[in-house]
Amino acid sequence: MYRERLVWFILARVVVVSLFLFSTIVLRARGTGTLGEQALDGITAILVATYGFSILLLLILKLAKGYQLPLTYAQIIWDILFVTGLILYTGGISSPFSFLYLLAIISASVLLARREAFYTASLCSIVYGGIIDLQYYGQLVSIGLGPLVAQRYGTNYIFYTIFINIVAFFLTALLTGYLAERARESETELEKRAIDYEELERLNSSIVSNLTSGLLTVTAEGRIRVFNHYAETFTGITQEDAYDRDLYDIFPGFRLYEGNLSNVKRGVFELLAKNGRKLIVGFNSVPLTGKEGESAGTLINFQNLTQIKRMEENLKRADRLAVIGELSARMAHEIRNPLAAISGSAQLIAQGDGIPEADRELFAIVLREADRLNGLITDFLAYARPSQPEKGPVNLTDLVGEIVSLVTPDRRFEQVRIINRVEPDFTLPIDPDQFRQVFWNLFVNAAEAMSEGGTITVDAERIDEIRSDGEPRSAYRITVADDGSGMNQETISRIFEPFYTSKASGTGLGLATVYRIIEAHGGRITVESAEGTGTIFIIFIPVQRNY
Repeated sequence: MYRERLVWFILARVVVVSLFLFSTIVLRARGTGTLGEQALDGITAILVATYGFSILLLLILKLAKGYQLPLTYAQIIWDILFVTGLILYTGGISSPFSFLYLLAIISASVLLARREAFYTASLCSIVYGGIIDLQYYGQLVSIGLGPLVAQRYGTNYIFYTIFINIVAFFLTALLTGYLAERARESETELEKRAIDYEELERLNSSIVSNLTSGLLTVTAEGRIRVFNHYAETFTGITQEDAYDRDLYDIFPGFRLYEGNLSNVKRGVFELLAKNGRKLIVGFNSVPLTGKEGESAGTLINFQNLTQIKRMEENLKRADRLAVIGELSARMAHEIRNPLAAISGSAQLIAQGDGIPEADRELFAIVLREADRLNGLITDFLAYARPSQPEKGPVNLTDLVGEIVSLVTPDRRFEQVRIINRVEPDFTLPIDPDQFRQVFWNLFVNAAEAMSEGGTITVDAERIDEIRSDGEPRSAYRITVADDGSGMNQETISRIFEPFYTSKASGTGLGLATVYRIIEAHGGRITVESAEGTGTIFIIFIPVQRNY
């Protein structure tokens, strides 16, 4: 700022000098007038020297830094010398150019400070008074200023002239110094405020960009304006692409609150992501107002609640299953003891002599059903008290192939075709015995859902992605899909609960056991299904650093 001001003052001097030069040229063209040829030559020399000095200052300012203050002093001194030369060549006491000293004083006030302005006024007073005195006493005859002109005016006029000019010099220094200081203070305050505004803007941008939730603003017409980094990551749409787009184009779920969005403090809606997953989005909204208090739009803060909702459901399910499991395990132990006594007694009786054949058949039924109940209790205890998985690197293709070989002789798989799309070298850290049980239960469940036959497809891949919260995630994704009858939403919500089954002969422990095994591996299992469209079970197993 100071450097620019100095440049402008140099350019202003060039303009003033150009006017004097033009005047000198006009005088030469029309004759010397009241000035002699020697005076015009001297004025011309001063003007040319001033041009050269100004150009030199501009070059130094352009090529070097840190010399502004010395150059300012040099400029003020040169201005005083320039005015002094004009006065000497234009009659001394009779010269009309003594007022130009005021320009040097103003320059000192604006470029430096009030103190320097008074110094400049003092120097101008000394120089101007010295010129008049020297002329009066005949000391400037050598440059064409004789004493007769000054003596003709008289001492009273000379003292009056010197006094008036000195008063003018110091009044100019006082006023311009005061105004310049006020201007500098105002400029400093303005710069401070401008800096504060810039800092606030940077702080605001930093906060908005680094929020761990989505932030967007929409106009009263529903057009998007602010769209922060979280929103970009969450939607895959940049601020530039989102700007001025309709809110409902990017978030169709907001249509549930259309026309009343600014009055809704909290809300939840579903969003279909690009990968086909359904996300649950929660939001808060507050109205935005303009300068006059009018409605200017809505500020919306939103967050992906899918994981939170899933965790809530898992916790509820885990609590429910824990209570059921503990109670059922105790009951199973209590049932197993009398069941063993009944089974043993029936065997002893059936082995006795004199038992009618019809009674032997009844005893056989009792023993068979007792064995079935014992197997059911064994399965349930395995579910209620699962063992910790012994993880190791397992080739998933070979594991699925083993299960396919085991289920092929089963009558339920006579019209079922199993397609194994897992890559031959796909390996992941799992407990092979527990995952054999997982695939067995999933295959049996799929086959029973396809009474007229169909296809079961197994696929697996490793996914590396950036979650909606910006964190990287790596997991093994295993899918088991069938084209069976599918399930309704009520069945999907309860499918992993123990003893819940939609089949007449099912125990309701197969998928519950699958859930517990996946959970013990630190993973999760989800279901995508609808009536008449088949079912897809999706298993996610987290990637471990050692594999």
